[in-house]
Amino acid sequence: MGDESEAVTAVRHGGPAAFGELVDAYRHELRVHCYRMLGSYTDADDMVQETMMRAWRRRETFEGRSTLRAWLYRIATNACLDLLSGPARSREITVDVHGAARSPFAEVPWLQPYPDRLLDLAAPGEGRPEAVAVERETIELAYLAAIQHLPPRQRAVLILRDVAGWSAEETSQALELSVAAVKSAVQRARATLRMHLPARRSQWGPATEPSEEERAVLRRYMEASVAGDLSALAALLREDARQTMPPASQVFDGRAAILDMWRPVMIGPQAWGEWQALPTRANRQPAVANYVRRPGHDRYTAVNIDVLRVEDGLIAEITTFGPELHAAFGLPAEL
Repeated sequence: MGDESEAVTAVRHGGPAAFGELVDAYRHELRVHCYRMLGSYTDADDMVQETMMRAWRRRETFEGRSTLRAWLYRIATNACLDLLSGPARSREITVDVHGAARSPFAEVPWLQPYPDRLLDLAAPGEGRPEAVAVERETIELAYLAAIQHLPPRQRAVLILRDVAGWSAEETSQALELSVAAVKSAVQRARATLRMHLPARRSQWGPATEPSEEERAVLRRYMEASVAGDLSALAALLREDARQTMPPASQVFDGRAAILDMWRPVMIGPQAWGEWQALPTRANRQPAVANYVRRPGHDRYTAVNIDVLRVEDGLIAEITTFGPELHAAFGLPAEL
């Protein structure tokens, strides 16, 4: 009771500096929470700022009946729901007019990767409540893309129940829904989620960072890319591998289609130039930042980030993003 009373006093009467020090302890995990809700690292960063401002303006509403962490999560969740409901920021899943098979990644053009170096800040120690914020199964790109197919309120219910571990009662209070509505929403959300997750996802390991096998595949992928060795790249790809480019909603299905897309970029008269690569990590998956030095230039310029999904020692999926988040990854814009 004493701790709760002290927390209420500090939040409601501590002043801007004391308040900022209290809530800043939750900044990193709140950004991960907003990222799950929105699928965009940039938007999540903005929503953390919005959450902090709303919390300061509404500090008188904190009465200590929940933890400060839960109070902030409630504010952050509703800030994300407000963003998603706004007409200027409404988002619709991209639909292929030709009816071809699509990838959840390509259907979510706003999807962005999340740097592992910042995920590490969200849960610095095991066994703490915030540790669930960065569990691989709910931060990997496949999960992030899949939950974007849920209506925003279903998405919020699923994240609070299945990721944050809140009870139906806690979730109902945060979202101002009945307990029955929460239970119904989470059942529908789980069913929809299963439709959009990879078929073999249940067999993936629970590691919180890339395995040694994944790191070895990444090294070979980088070496082959820099050398422009399409044969070596082909040997790394599953026959049914898929490459997606969310910003452009592009999908390349199968090893042959991927190689056909790479070939003119890497070799021949239309090749972009000389390539270099830096290893990195995103969403607890191996990733590589690609750079190219075009003819007549003396520096390598950032081109994109490839995030890999590895199965049984081969690349099953490549998700390619633009260079906009190089700074967030701690990567240079040029080499």
